Amino acid sequence: MTLSEEQLAEGFGAVSKVPSRTRVVARRFFASTQGRIGFAVLALMFLLAFAGPLISPWSYTDKDFTAFMQPPSTRHWFGTLQTGSDVFAVTLRGMQKSLVVGLLAALISTALAAVVGSFGGYFLGWTDRTLSWVTDLLLVLPAFLVLAILSPVFGPGQWALFVVMLALFLWMVTSKIVRGMAISVKQREFVQAARYMGVPPVRIIFRHVIPNLSSLLIVDATLNVSTAILTETSLSYFGFGIQPPDVSFGTLIADGSKTAVYAPWTFWFVAGLLVVTVLAVNLIGDALRDAFDPSSGRRR
Repeated sequence: MTLSEEQLAEGFGAVSKVPSRTRVVARRFFASTQGRIGFAVLALMFLLAFAGPLISPWSYTDKDFTAFMQPPSTRHWFGTLQTGSDVFAVTLRGMQKSLVVGLLAALISTALAAVVGSFGGYFLGWTDRTLSWVTDLLLVLPAFLVLAILSPVFGPGQWALFVVMLALFLWMVTSKIVRGMAISVKQREFVQAARYMGVPPVRIIFRHVIPNLSSLLIVDATLNVSTAILTETSLSYFGFGIQPPDVSFGTLIADGSKTAVYAPWTFWFVAGLLVVTVLAVNLIGDALRDAFDPSSGRRR
């Protein structure tokens, strides 16, 4: 019995349709219950933060001088503050700032970890010793104290500088993991072939080493979002992070904690959204870790 040309073509076509790694990871991620829940909740948080102000009758800068410290009502959905500000509008503004700070700080810190770790692991020698010395130095520095001392620099409108400084204290542990993995990837055949072909080392790092560490970096960037949000919240709570007139989760919780007993709407709405956001990010990070690691015991 012989196969026809059409059957052979169909067989080769089936072989060529092997799903890519991205599709496999995406399928595993969305097959996970916690992945679907985390993604849906985080998407809802972003939609609420950036689309919510469009449906709100109040802006975060508006003041209602006829309603001070009023509970939730049809006029003010989350109630009002002592200044007459609408809690719903102010909370969404703070959520916007915290989400942006968390995302940018996570991306910058993960990029730093990838570059520093891969360069140290690839070149070794004095390059590795110098980068390791800088990494160890930053690890022993008290990040909270340093950021608190530098807080006068983070004046109104300087939140971008705060994001950069925050990211500078989030990458060190990951860079050490990346360094060890880069040493292993350096010995792989495709990297050796690229070196023998005369490809520059920097191009090898960005074209071959770092892409092969993408699973670790993606999971690390995801988890760093929640770390950055919580760190920003803690710093802003004590007055060392986002500075007025800007608002964030930290500044709103700091203000709401003073009136949480007799006006709980000034505190519990923003605190609840913070918990839900961080929980959703952590669920996504766990689901991504299981999706990238087929041998994980957490995934069936």
